[in-house]
Amino acid sequence: MQLIDGKSLAKTIKAEIAIEVKQLIASGGKTPHLAAILVGDNPASAVYVRNKVRSCDQVGFHSTLVRKEASITQEELLEVVKELNENPDIDGYIVQLPLPKHIDEEAINLAIAPEKDVDGFHPMNIGRMALGLETYLPATPFGMVQMLDRYNIETSGKHCVVIGRSNIVGTPMSLLMSRKMKTGNCTVTLTHSRTKDLAAEVRRADIIVAAIGMPNFVTADMVKEGAVILDVGINRVEDTSRKRGYRLVGDVDFENVAPKSSFITPVPGGVGPMTVTSLLMNTLKACRKEVYK
Repeated sequence: MQLIDGKSLAKTIKAEIAIEVKQLIASGGKTPHLAAILVGDNPASAVYVRNKVRSCDQVGFHSTLVRKEASITQEELLEVVKELNENPDIDGYIVQLPLPKHIDEEAINLAIAPEKDVDGFHPMNIGRMALGLETYLPATPFGMVQMLDRYNIETSGKHCVVIGRSNIVGTPMSLLMSRKMKTGNCTVTLTHSRTKDLAAEVRRADIIVAAIGMPNFVTADMVKEGAVILDVGINRVEDTSRKRGYRLVGDVDFENVAPKSSFITPVPGGVGPMTVTSLLMNTLKACRKEVYK
């Protein structure tokens, strides 16, 4: 069993991006600029955004954080989005989810200019991904593809089972793994809550992508020997032995599944750090106008 160390890999890729940024500026290019809109005071969202701002500093990007109260109206938030769309210095930006319940997330997502949608959630970018065109890939799937590539894990001809069909992770990952690309060419099964005998489907997998949001859902009896495991889940479970009163676990029962796997991502320190790194990679693409000229 080999651990796929997302934290270490993210550090390596950030160092590569930092070099590219220096070269870009030295050749007369602009400094990449990533902005984030944070609505309300969700603690987890605040941590995620803080990590993104810190990562921008590490690679030499400019960053802007736009903070708004949870009471902001949808119309007011759409106006903020419009301002970022029209700001020529902002290469890309994200709207941190979740948003307050009175705001329609889909309406906000559709209002983001596709050329600045470095989260890769806009329908235009999802469509380009489905067609195999150059685009901004959704950050978490993009991070997992990088992991498979950098660890030289063979995917061609393998059977990949994705657990969870969200628009952010499961569905785009299923598309990426089936594409005619170096890290792709898989036969893909997309499973979800309505899948009959889900465990039997997972047992057939050479590569398992667990993104269902349920702690320790994938157990050892669901995994065949030598499978590759990518665990997207970040779940809090009560643990009175910890100072915080909880610990983080994935969607995979790591302790019992790891010995059966050939490669596996830990939680924390696996897929999570790569998500932020992918966002930086997309922003650099946006700055260079590699997708939208």
